Amino acid sequence: MTETRSRPFDLPPVWLVLALAVAWVQAQYFSFGLSFGPVWADLLGGLLVGGGIVLMALAVYEMRRQKTTFHPHHESARLVQSGIFSRSRNPIYLGDMMVLAGMILYWDAVLALPLVPLFLWLLERRFVIPEENRLRRTFRMEFAKYSEKVRRWL
Repeated sequence: MTETRSRPFDLPPVWLVLALAVAWVQAQYFSFGLSFGPVWADLLGGLLVGGGIVLMALAVYEMRRQKTTFHPHHESARLVQSGIFSRSRNPIYLGDMMVLAGMILYWDAVLALPLVPLFLWLLERRFVIPEENRLRRTFRMEFAKYSEKVRRWL
């Protein structure tokens, strides 16, 4: 498996941690008395975080089972279409989004909500589109059929 770029810190978990840190700082120091409300935000936040972690675990499990990489800058040995990948082409990134949204709700980081679409944009530009371009070049017709059948996110 060859590495397409050598940026050791240009990885989705690093960007997720940075976005989470911004949300946490906003909630702790710049809340301005804003809140999502009582218990429902904590419950929904917990469900999103838990669901995101489950999605990521299912995706990593399926990629390991298929003996291919889950590193976004490495070439894939196989086009994984089974398991959770039969529902979403990007379940790990979807899980990242869910974790970010869930923690924003849980922390009552109301002003950090714009981080969710910004994080989505960043993931698509830095990871999803380049990955899909590599998959398209490597697996050609197989990827074309897969992308017609399975949506990028949901």
